[in-house]
Amino acid sequence: AEVTHPLPLLSLANAFNNDELVAWHKRAVNLLGRSDFDFVCELKIDGLAVALTYEDGRFVRGATRGDGVHGEDITHNLRTIKSVPLALMGQPPRRLEVRGEVYMPKESFRRLNEERASKGEPLFANPRNSAAGSVRQLDSRITASRKLDIYIYALGYADDGPMPNNHRDAMSHLAERGFRINPQSRLCQTLEEVEDYYRSWVERRRDLPYQVDGVVVKINRFEHQRVLGYVGREPRWAVAYKFASEQAVTRLLDIGINVGRTGSLNPFAVLEPVVIGGATVKLATLHNEEDIRRKDIRVGDWVIVE
Repeated sequence: AEVTHPLPLLSLANAFNNDELVAWHKRAVNLLGRSDFDFVCELKIDGLAVALTYEDGRFVRGATRGDGVHGEDITHNLRTIKSVPLALMGQPPRRLEVRGEVYMPKESFRRLNEERASKGEPLFANPRNSAAGSVRQLDSRITASRKLDIYIYALGYADDGPMPNNHRDAMSHLAERGFRINPQSRLCQTLEEVEDYYRSWVERRRDLPYQVDGVVVKINRFEHQRVLGYVGREPRWAVAYKFASEQAVTRLLDIGINVGRTGSLNPFAVLEPVVIGGATVKLATLHNEEDIRRKDIRVGDWVIVE
């Protein structure tokens, strides 16, 4: 069923290098008329954004981002994720909405694809698509079997209850209520500290049990966020500082065919195993015959896997 978000659940603008990060910061400084503000840096988990709504401390609804204004009701599936609290601790506001990222851990993704391969089913391309498809299942037993997880990354809104005046403290407050908050976030005083945080994760991200594709940089104080507001569908007070795509070169050993339930033929690549993004890749989708011809993919080729 369709859900209307009381507060839009918007996407982030991207910065792909330090120059673009500096340009974002300069725009914020000009609009605020000051530069003495701090930031919160968080790992940008590659998953599916959701909104969780609680009434009198009880989980009543979960929805996908959708177009930012309208999403899909996936409450029955989110209830199967063990780290989604069904009842909050302490004295929560009468009505509370939080935003989070549902994701599939790397190990869950590996096991899922091994299971699908053993059944001759098409493989999932990446953990993000797998997580997104899992929470949109009509049968919640399928969602439960996929071993999903979630991190809460923002307060949406709170009615009838005192809340902190900045993002960092709000996350600590939500952790006290029972929400799972990523412990890798950091409060930074300067843009140089933001850059240091980003660079520290460029290589270390491979050691994480989940996929990340960048760092989210947020201006900490809610007052500053309100002044900066939004442009289009993007907040001016936050930016996604993206990592470069990871690539590896390996050899194509064979082209296999999976026969789908309806008789569709789904080609896949059998690769010389290569480590990329912290996972050993041995198989890759080839989409369809037309795509194979377009790329002129042949057994024995050296190929780039991204």
